[in-house]
Amino acid sequence: MFPERFSNLPDYAFPRLRKLLDVHAPGGPVIHMTIGEPRHPFPAWVGDEIAGALDGIGRYPPNDGTPELQTAIARWIARRYDVSVSADAQVLPLNGTREGLFNACLALCPETKGGKKPVVLMPNPFYQVYAVAALAVGAEPVYVPATADTGDLPDFASLPAETLDRTALVYICSPANPQGAVADAAYWESLLALAERHDFRIFADECYSELYRDTAPVGALETAARIGADPERVVIFHSLSKRSNMPGLRSGFAAGGRDSIARMKQLRNYAGAPLPIPMMAVAARAWGDETHVEENRALYRAKYRIADEILGDVPGYSAPQAGFFLWLPVEDGEAAAVKLWQETGVRVLPGAYLAREVNGQTPGADRIRVAMVAPEDEMRDGLTRLKACLYGQGQ
Repeated sequence: MFPERFSNLPDYAFPRLRKLLDVHAPGGPVIHMTIGEPRHPFPAWVGDEIAGALDGIGRYPPNDGTPELQTAIARWIARRYDVSVSADAQVLPLNGTREGLFNACLALCPETKGGKKPVVLMPNPFYQVYAVAALAVGAEPVYVPATADTGDLPDFASLPAETLDRTALVYICSPANPQGAVADAAYWESLLALAERHDFRIFADECYSELYRDTAPVGALETAARIGADPERVVIFHSLSKRSNMPGLRSGFAAGGRDSIARMKQLRNYAGAPLPIPMMAVAARAWGDETHVEENRALYRAKYRIADEILGDVPGYSAPQAGFFLWLPVEDGEAAAVKLWQETGVRVLPGAYLAREVNGQTPGADRIRVAMVAPEDEMRDGLTRLKACLYGQGQ
């Protein structure tokens, strides 16, 4: 006996990609540009912090995080967004942001909304944990197109009132993965007004917020505080994976209203796995230090310039505002990924692997996602090969 609610899930993107590509030999030296795993150096002091807190291995870590980590996160939110939150009551350190994005749905999605099955809205394409979280609580996931026609962000207000009235939660990623689009203050204000009108919560996945070209992206909690919105309307999620090049640390946080965070903490008391104490020590120092973040951001800004230089004359190329992905137009994402692999050895992800088919349409089926995580020379080589293979040298 197995649950039916997950039976229609497609293969996860990367096993699916291996099935697509690994039956073919690469056509050149392999360059991986698929997974968003940062490859810039993490801060040199990480080892010292772990060593200094090593006795924490002999103790169970506190469920809510150490006071030092909670305080470091609250202070970062104040510096970054000019929003004051209670370190104890409004912050929850996470063992990887994916944990929080999943468990927040379990903790905060009601069993019914207006006497009907609740709806969880999410962009399409999207980070796949959103859909699995909705299915896990018995909600109906509704995939809202986030394409060039909508500015690469979902137009939730365009949905029927009946759907919005059933909506309990909305997932939104800004800066967006994979498109690199950024929600501005007007977008957040509009979404908050919609949430108030139809009584739903916003889960703001802001994991790429510190990687940007020129201007720091506006945040959901920042906007909610500025316009005086109900603090329970928003839960934000942040990570050290991209900001600090520490994906293996598995450290992030959720912050929001007191009631929301209290319910998330209560679930975690039973079903959570807090970060080990030495890792919390690293995380606390990371949230308190901006020097390494500025150095990291400079490296990505150089990569934006390389991408613009190589691909700027490709028809349909859109320079990302933030994050580290390119979302490139092709006729067919799977066919383009296979061609690129067979002819050049460059490995990219078909856009359809990040989306769901709705009404016969799969947003991103005519795109490939390219991760700009490799060293500059390797990335330049990969993009040069990609352009010659998919777009022709002369474009």
